[in-house]
Amino acid sequence: MEIQDCIALVTGGAHRVGKAIALALAREGAHVIITYHASADQAAQTVSEIEALGVRSMAIRCDQRDIAQIDALFDAITQHFGRLDILVNSAAIMKRTPVFDTTPEDWDRVMHTNLRGPFFIAQAAARLMRSNPQDASPPDALGCIVNIADSAAVRPWPSFIAHTVSKSGLVALTKALAVALAPAIRVNAIAPGAVLKPVDWDDERWNELSSKIPLRRNGSAEDVAQAVLYFIRSDFVTGELLVVDGGRELR
Repeated sequence: MEIQDCIALVTGGAHRVGKAIALALAREGAHVIITYHASADQAAQTVSEIEALGVRSMAIRCDQRDIAQIDALFDAITQHFGRLDILVNSAAIMKRTPVFDTTPEDWDRVMHTNLRGPFFIAQAAARLMRSNPQDASPPDALGCIVNIADSAAVRPWPSFIAHTVSKSGLVALTKALAVALAPAIRVNAIAPGAVLKPVDWDDERWNELSSKIPLRRNGSAEDVAQAVLYFIRSDFVTGELLVVDGGRELR
C-alpha cells in the first residue's frame, strides 16, 4: 500500500510510541488522526507537529473501554475525512499486577483497554475501510491494520500478568482478523521490547538492560514506527508478529 494521501488512525498517538508512529506516517504523506484519553495538551502539540509536515490531522478524545466513545470516534472520522485506510492500535495501559495482588477491577481495566477496545476499534475500522470508494484504493487492498502488542506476548512478565495475557490475546486477535478480513484488509502486529524507558525507571536501570540484549543497546520509538511502515507497504504479509527487541527474546 502506498502511504501518501492515505487516511490513518493512530490510537494513543499523543505521546511516546504512538506519537512516533503518527509522525512517521505524516512524514510519508498520510493524513493522521490520533486519539488520546487524558493527554489533551500533548495531543494538541502532536497535531501541530503533524500539520507542520503539510498533511491534515485531528485529535479525538476516546476512552476505548467505552463503546459509545468508539462509535463517536468513527462518526467523526467519517464526517471529517470520509474514509479510513490505515489503523494502528497503539493505545494501551501497562499496570503492574502480580498474580496474588490482581483484583477483578485491575483485570477488567487492562483487558478492556488492551484487548476489548482494540477489537472493537478494528471492527469499526474494517467496516469503514470496506466502504472506501473503489477509486480511492485498489479493491484488493482496501486497508491495513497494525496492532502494537508487546514482547510480554512472547516472553511473559509474571508481575504484569493481566498485561501479558492482554497482549498475548492481541496477537491471537491479529491472526484471527487477518483471516477474517482477507483479502481486502491485512492485519499484522508488532511486539516492541525495550524501546522507551518506563516512567518509574532511572537511567542506570535502563542502561543496565542493554547488557541483556544481543544487540547491546536499547531501541527507540522510531524503531517501532519503521516496523509499522514496513507492514503497511508489504502487500504480501498478513497475520504476522514482528518482534522489535534487539534479539532479547532469544535469551
